[in-house]
Amino acid sequence: MTPEQLRIFLAVADRAHVTRAAEALGLTQSAVSAALATLERAHDVQLFDRIGRRIVLTAEGAAFVPEARAALDRLETAQAVLDDLGARPQGVLRIWASQTVASYWLPALLVRFRATHPQVRLRLDVGNTAQVAGAVRAGAADLGFVEGAVSDGALRARAVARDRLVLVGPAGQPLPAGAALAQARWILREEGSGTRSVALAALDRLGLDTAALEVVLELPSNEAVLAAVAAGGGISALSERVAEHATASGAVTLAPLPGAERPFTALSHPERHRTRAMAAFLELAG
Repeated sequence: MTPEQLRIFLAVADRAHVTRAAEALGLTQSAVSAALATLERAHDVQLFDRIGRRIVLTAEGAAFVPEARAALDRLETAQAVLDDLGARPQGVLRIWASQTVASYWLPALLVRFRATHPQVRLRLDVGNTAQVAGAVRAGAADLGFVEGAVSDGALRARAVARDRLVLVGPAGQPLPAGAALAQARWILREEGSGTRSVALAALDRLGLDTAALEVVLELPSNEAVLAAVAAGGGISALSERVAEHATASGAVTLAPLPGAERPFTALSHPERHRTRAMAAFLELAG
């Protein structure tokens, strides 16, 4: 079994499509199919069912996915340790970030880091705060960047920037304040989102029973929340960095939300090797 076979297997498993996996890996479709066939034949196991033009994981294939992913993560960690024995940062730096951070704060930092460390290959994945913390904990990410504080004794957390939430409502409609917020229809981010947890904590400090709020929609991205608010579906609380972009078009209106300040937090695993690339990126992040 080779690392290349594992990469091909996971690419096909993630996409459930041989052609798309081949395109993502820069290989031919025949090369991907041959690698899968070799892997299955060598271990006398069927990892995929071929149903017409579709390819679907078998029970055996689904059971192998976490093992293959863990093996590749360990291999990449080993490669990072060897790369780090050189005189300067190099290798791959795997970063996971929550949506607000990834869209509105991190890109400029990535550009600056790339300019000063062109030999380091950057890989960015996006999830909510809970997913980012899980990726760092599992070793799938070298660094994580999230909104708000993270209470996880297995991780090292450090504030690197500041942010605050604001109330967002449809343009042309006054936003409620104080106790009137309890009567509003709310559009919130999904469970596990840092934006959601900070918003509810701020409303709780204002004396609102957040469990009794009328939550009409729970959506998985800032952009979806903004679109629903602009369409008149209700009000929300989002990062000021996110909302400022929408006010320029006149689609929404903003108001302060007291007590909704939060840090942007860098996450790392204290028991895993800290490469020169990680140290350099954290230093740049502040």
